[in-house]
Amino acid sequence: GKLSAAPPVNYDNRYEIYGGLNFMNFQAGQNLPKRMNLGGGEILATYWLTDHIGLAANYRGEAGTTPVFPSAPIPPNPNDINRLLVYMNMIMLGAQYRGPKNQFAALNYHAYFGASHGVFDGGTGGAPPEAVGLYTNRTKPIAAIGGSIDINRSKKFAIRLSPDLIFEHFGTEPREFFAISTGEVSRFGKR
Repeated sequence: GKLSAAPPVNYDNRYEIYGGLNFMNFQAGQNLPKRMNLGGGEILATYWLTDHIGLAANYRGEAGTTPVFPSAPIPPNPNDINRLLVYMNMIMLGAQYRGPKNQFAALNYHAYFGASHGVFDGGTGGAPPEAVGLYTNRTKPIAAIGGSIDINRSKKFAIRLSPDLIFEHFGTEPREFFAISTGEVSRFGKR
């Protein structure tokens, strides 16, 4: 019945693993008039060097349907499909900074940089993705800058909410999108 974690939560762990569900906004083609939503999962491993600084490795896998140009026929489907499936896999490395913290919660800031591989021809029925306004399948740079709040349930367990600003360069210019994830944090090992 208590609202706070059992004391003491002292953040002296060496390792941290986060797993959660992720939502990301994206645009699957340079000239598409509408954005799409991707959903998937995220795994983050952090090695804490000090009380405040940690090195991190992040993987995100996402999928979602995107609107395409309605006038472009997609063989062999005669029904003129207007939403196609897109997959994204992102691997990033970076750092976390643990800011204000107490018995109840901790605020973290992070910056991750890496590569994202997009599969844009999954639902085109053999037609090239650019025929319906999508990018071709490609691997491009990606970055996530943001923060998170960890709500402690014990010294070794917390619930995290983590919004991000995503920077990508799949098209001819860099673009920014919003992402957010939530899940569980497990802390272990002593520094």
